[in-house]
Amino acid sequence: MTLRLYQGRGSGNIGIRNDGGSDWDTVCLIQSLSMRKSIFILAIATAATLSAAALDQKDVEYARPGGKPVLLDLHVPDGTGPFPAAILIHGGGFDEGSKSTNVRPLFEVLAGAGYAWFSIFRFPQPADDLNSAIRWVKANAAAYRVDVSKIAIIGESAGGFLVNYAGTHETPDTKVAAVVDFYGPVDYGKLAELRRDHPERFNMTGINRHAARGGGIHFFGVEQLDQAGLAKLRVSAPIAAVHKGMAPFLCIHGTKDDQVTFDQSPAMCEAMKKVGGSCELIPIEGGGHGMSGWRAPELQHWKEEMLAWLKKTMK
Repeated sequence: MTLRLYQGRGSGNIGIRNDGGSDWDTVCLIQSLSMRKSIFILAIATAATLSAAALDQKDVEYARPGGKPVLLDLHVPDGTGPFPAAILIHGGGFDEGSKSTNVRPLFEVLAGAGYAWFSIFRFPQPADDLNSAIRWVKANAAAYRVDVSKIAIIGESAGGFLVNYAGTHETPDTKVAAVVDFYGPVDYGKLAELRRDHPERFNMTGINRHAARGGGIHFFGVEQLDQAGLAKLRVSAPIAAVHKGMAPFLCIHGTKDDQVTFDQSPAMCEAMKKVGGSCELIPIEGGGHGMSGWRAPELQHWKEEMLAWLKKTMK
């Protein structure tokens, strides 16, 4: 007995026949159209499954100012989305820091709550590069399953200053739904004067190290805290640019911060509320400078509170 594959004349049917001589018995008949549909559906389902898989990528180029690439790491949750998203900006005194370490405590918190996140590199032109990252995430929202109406920017320390600056100097293409500032300065002139006049209140070892590398006030093009230097710091102060219509802010700050004094955060909220803006404060009682140091269980409440605020704000 010989089994042969055949296609019926004009029918498009595919069959298997038993060649036993002059009589051909159809053993099995398969409707080719049905088969083609099944294969097509399977291919679509496979593609959809792959496109909905969780995604982690490192060193993705998002801009190239002056021919030099600036990079980000990203995570997209499992699922079809679209997901709320957060752009993360690390600290480091404006002269150091890492997109993979400084904001690491945020990765699991956000991913576990179903957020896509994009952590950007220590950039050569911070304000411009943060704005480029916002535009890039919006432009690539479909590819990374991001809900463009639910994008937050979250920064810590020097990165906190940068999200404060971006949130107070927004344009239609860089405006976001929420700003979260972890212990970022909002009035660097006032802070610099306090450091000069009361060094005993601060970790001057770390502050001086940043200054020696071009961080601190030098990042703003200021060499001395004279009248001209203080005027330059006031111009760049986010608190001086507060206006109506800004995105809601959340400030998270340790009350024992020895690098950026706690009073900077309530001052920002007060300024925003004066113009009808929304700003909330989560104080970390006894917390120092840096979320990685908030290890004690009683200092961990910021995680759930931040997520609850984001959910409420970006609903």
